[in-house]
Amino acid sequence: MMRTWQITTVTDAARARIALARLAAAYGVPTVERTRLAAALSAHLRQCLTKGGTWLLTLDMAGAPAEEGLLHAVVTPSPDASAAAGEPPWEVTVPCPEAARATEGGAVEDDPAALAEALLGADEDTAVVLDKLGEQEDLVAFHREELHQTNQGVLALHAELDAAGRAQREAFAAERRARNEAESARRRLTFLADASAVLTASLNHEEIVRRLPDLLVPEYARSVDVWLFDHEDDKNRSAPHPAAAVVAARTGRPQYAADHPGGLPGVDDHPPSALDPTRPLLCVPLPTRRAPLGVLTLSPPGARWDPDDAVMLIELTRRASIAIDNARRFEHNRDIAETLQRALLTDLPATPGLSLAARYLPATHGLNIGGDWYDAFPQRDGGLITVVGDVTGHGLHAAVMMSQLRTALRAYAVDGDSPGRLLTRLHRFLHHLQPDLYATAVIARFHPDEPTLTWAAAGHPPPVLRLPDGTVRTLDAKPGAMLGIPLTQEIGDHTVRLSPGSTLALYTDGLVERRAQGIDPGIERLASALGGFRSAELDADLEGSADRILHPLLSDSERDDDVCLLLCHVQGDAES
Repeated sequence: MMRTWQITTVTDAARARIALARLAAAYGVPTVERTRLAAALSAHLRQCLTKGGTWLLTLDMAGAPAEEGLLHAVVTPSPDASAAAGEPPWEVTVPCPEAARATEGGAVEDDPAALAEALLGADEDTAVVLDKLGEQEDLVAFHREELHQTNQGVLALHAELDAAGRAQREAFAAERRARNEAESARRRLTFLADASAVLTASLNHEEIVRRLPDLLVPEYARSVDVWLFDHEDDKNRSAPHPAAAVVAARTGRPQYAADHPGGLPGVDDHPPSALDPTRPLLCVPLPTRRAPLGVLTLSPPGARWDPDDAVMLIELTRRASIAIDNARRFEHNRDIAETLQRALLTDLPATPGLSLAARYLPATHGLNIGGDWYDAFPQRDGGLITVVGDVTGHGLHAAVMMSQLRTALRAYAVDGDSPGRLLTRLHRFLHHLQPDLYATAVIARFHPDEPTLTWAAAGHPPPVLRLPDGTVRTLDAKPGAMLGIPLTQEIGDHTVRLSPGSTLALYTDGLVERRAQGIDPGIERLASALGGFRSAELDADLEGSADRILHPLLSDSERDDDVCLLLCHVQGDAES
């Protein structure tokens, strides 16, 4: 179907526009599309009327009525219009979903009222569109308000998330600080425990003082100075000390000397030291129950100390002071015990036909002094009693008990008792005097008129006898039990033939016993060392022979126990 309108005036344009709108409606063109088509046609027709002349509007409907077709509108200049010659055609195409034929021919009345009414009717589509546009605008306004509210909610949510994020970051930072503080506290406690173990492991106060700088430098201090009062061995006793150290010694309170406040708990601030004004100093007294032992002066590893580090250093100083005080007490008691021990060891008597050599070596580790002794004294019948003993325990108490046993033995020996009888009486004496104290001993009796040696032992290592031909015997006949144990016992005597040139070795377990090996290997080493001498060497220099026996036996020992050795050599024809 094709229709054509000739347009010369505005009325023609209005009639054509109305007819086009009605046909488009009849063919099922959607309202919005019809409005767009009418608006576009009106705009182009206004341009055409402005240019003047006659214009043709052609409307072509393609497609069967039962099918969806296309409505094709074309505006071209009239062939006889010279003014618009060469003007390109204007055309537009819209879909027609229903493709139904109009019931009316699309004719529009010439009556102005009817034309106006029809024109208004043709603009009903525009009104509908405008209504829809109004609805759309209301909807847009509603959505805009909804979007605004949503944006406000999003902003509020962002604010809450930001606040939650800040709170979480603050919580993480607090947790990190707490974890770092806990780790620092653990590190300080671990260091304090380890350092305390190192300081208390030694009983030498000078070694403890030497260990302090090794423990503190460089992590907790750049320099360490230990000032001990009344220390005779202090090489720096004439060196000047900071005024803060003197104040700490006088008041017993830690002092911090610097050009700025230290802010350290339990520490008094003090002006900077005149000896080194630029270096902060922490002067901590070494406290004891009576008075400070000295002052520990530290300089910080950095600009200043952390307050917690200062508290730890003060506690370490207290523990170091206790360790030094205990070491000094131990050294004092050890010196007293050793002095008493040596004072109680008598000089060996000169006996015709018998040479004696004795050695006593105190323990070099610990307080294991004051239990071992040797003695030799004559009896009224001309015999000679030799004894080596060992009192359990150490220190002054053991030394005093050793002296009492020694005195009791000499008193009992006046009656001329045999070694076994003497040990039996010592056993009863010790059990009565000190029920909780025990001892071991071995007694050997020599007599110039008898070619035999009589001996007895009570819980003591067996004597070792070297015969003139170099053969060595261990006199391990059945000994008695330890002296002082809650047991009634009669300790028996043993005898062995004694030829000129023979040598008897009495000793304590400190000479032969080793913790890792026991006592038997040590006795074998002693027997081997004694058998390695020639009789001529023993006749000529028994004292030197004693030294040469001790050296190989003690070279691998830490000497954590006393050592006693008594050599008894029967003089005779020396073998070469």
